[in-house]
Amino acid sequence: MLNLERLRVLHAVSTTGSVVGAARTLHVTTSAVSQQVARLEREVGQPLVERQGRGLRLTDAGELLARSAGDLLTRVEQVEADLAEHRGAVAGSLAIAAFATAARGLLPGVLRRLRDWPDLSVSLSELEPHESVPALCRGDLDLAVVQDWLEDPLTIPDGVASRHLLDDPFDLALPAGHPLAGNEKVTVAELAEQDWISWSAGQICHDWLSRTLRSEGVEPRVAHTASEHSTQLALVAAGLGAAVIPRLGRDHIPAGVRLVAITPTPTRRVFALWRTSASARPAVRAAVRVLAAAHGLLDEVEDGGQVGG
Repeated sequence: MLNLERLRVLHAVSTTGSVVGAARTLHVTTSAVSQQVARLEREVGQPLVERQGRGLRLTDAGELLARSAGDLLTRVEQVEADLAEHRGAVAGSLAIAAFATAARGLLPGVLRRLRDWPDLSVSLSELEPHESVPALCRGDLDLAVVQDWLEDPLTIPDGVASRHLLDDPFDLALPAGHPLAGNEKVTVAELAEQDWISWSAGQICHDWLSRTLRSEGVEPRVAHTASEHSTQLALVAAGLGAAVIPRLGRDHIPAGVRLVAITPTPTRRVFALWRTSASARPAVRAAVRVLAAAHGLLDEVEDGGQVGG
């Protein structure tokens, strides 16, 4: 009979693409991964991996077994979730990841609320969606709080359920002496000659800013980049440019900064994601309810699929 833990190791090698990645995912040594794969090869009587340069690749038999292992592990998680639901206790461990703004502005209160269940152990990691979604699919995480924009929606993989938590508007941060600082609202077209303080290229908010300005025929002049809102605001206060700042998790606004509404208002959407196979777990359901309630959204989590917003 095939060993479930060895199948889990092979599946980790497949999803991470390497023995090193599997070891990190499973929190074991690379030697332990190699030993488990070797034992699994002896059990099935076929080679499952082969050398490719300095690394390994799965053979056809390995690919077949890894796919079947993924299906089996999903079914095992469903059975475990059903048993947990039958027991009804919000207990066990729960690994949550959130992008930086949500980790600062949303998760502290949620984590405090989840301490109402003393048998539940919760850990938080700060990860961007391009990191947290694959980790969720691999089983490294139980919940991921992610963001997207209507113009650039996040692709949600098969087997992952979602819950829309909130819409997060952005405002324009300007130096207090800027000619537009006294306006109630500004349009993107009015910002054509503005120097910008932005996130690094490739980050969601930076790409949104570049895409939006270019759609208005404006080539963005990004003078400075910083990942922390507090740093961006400090640069604005120094008169070095403008920034778009989300309302979620907004830091203290320095005296030298004025916030002005942008029309139309740029808004990102914030979601909770979890594996569909874990939908019945009381801990997952409780965490999603608490996340939703943090912004007054009290709908129940629906089993096994898309959850209404």
